[in-house]
Amino acid sequence: MSVTHVLHVLGGTGLGGAESRIMDLYRQMNKEEIQFDFLVHSEALNHVRGAALSRVYGAKECGREPQFYDEEIQKMGGHIYVLPKFKVYNYFTYRKAVKVFFAEHHEFEVVQGHMTSTASIYLPIAKRAGVPVTVAHSRNAGVEKGLKGIATKYLRKNLYRKADHCFACSVLAGVDVFGKEWVEKGNVKIIHNAIDAGKFTYDLEKRTSMRQKMQLENKLVLGHVGRFNTQKNHPYLIDIFAEICKKREDAVLILLGDGPDKEQMEKKCAELGIREKVLFEGNQRHPEEYYQVFDFFLLPSFYEGLPGVLVEAQAAGLRCFAADTITREAKATELVTYLSIEQPAEKWAEAILGQVDYERKNVYHEMVASGFDVKTQAEGYKNFYLSGDSSGL
Repeated sequence: MSVTHVLHVLGGTGLGGAESRIMDLYRQMNKEEIQFDFLVHSEALNHVRGAALSRVYGAKECGREPQFYDEEIQKMGGHIYVLPKFKVYNYFTYRKAVKVFFAEHHEFEVVQGHMTSTASIYLPIAKRAGVPVTVAHSRNAGVEKGLKGIATKYLRKNLYRKADHCFACSVLAGVDVFGKEWVEKGNVKIIHNAIDAGKFTYDLEKRTSMRQKMQLENKLVLGHVGRFNTQKNHPYLIDIFAEICKKREDAVLILLGDGPDKEQMEKKCAELGIREKVLFEGNQRHPEEYYQVFDFFLLPSFYEGLPGVLVEAQAAGLRCFAADTITREAKATELVTYLSIEQPAEKWAEAILGQVDYERKNVYHEMVASGFDVKTQAEGYKNFYLSGDSSGL
């Protein structure tokens, strides 16, 4: 029996939302039927010129630093290929690299592009190179400010015409990338970001053990999981926590993730006099253990597609407070409260402290019924990858 190879195009294989959801799905695949490979981007290749192009584009080792999921991907039989990072000014170099890659690789039955900023470049090239099925998959509902955001919007223009299938994790994410008309016509398949719900299910024994280990037995613990960048709105999050600290001396904030703004947020905590109450835990291979520790989950992002972390937090039975900029499709349970990030941080603090007596419970069956469990979703994806029929998704 031949193996169907699916190529996922991403910025990298780090611990991001899209990457985590793809890995959840990858673990569910029968590798004798379906194998995932990854085409990622690296600054390490931006300095390669001339004749060396054909030798390095598509190579598995090119000076790129290993990322979070590399080892697991390789253990499951997947390959990681590398393109130069797109910088707008290197449009023709980037395009040439993509052409070289697909000229050398004809094993893919499906190319699924999660990096929609350049999907209008690589998906048509893949199609012309003979790839049977191409997918543009919108994973976010916003872009960065400034020139980068303007360039992204320009490159996404008419993307819906350049892919065989258009997928999105939410209606907002679909409209942002493919346009309202294309979504309303039913031409965008909305596929919510599913997780391994059983892994995150609330477990009092695990919670007790982990809180003892972290010496947080009698603390009010607030949690957040996300990359330290503008999108996640960490300054506002820290302001909320500072307001809570005024009323609860036992309050602790745990931040999982890494990113360019981390050092700046550490400085902000120090300036507010709460640095010793904020635990910067970095990227964690088992974030589900930390969800057990949390009492509340906060997500005051400026924008999201459909945040998997909010789904994970609900699966853990946590009371969640999220920005009202985030799609209501992420609300799998009644555990989520949406609040405006335009109001003073103290309003969030008041809302959170007003819920300290809630009863935490196992909501696994509720999560499955809401369609957020990856085991169920994997069956639909399996059929799509083998047949090209997306009706089961």
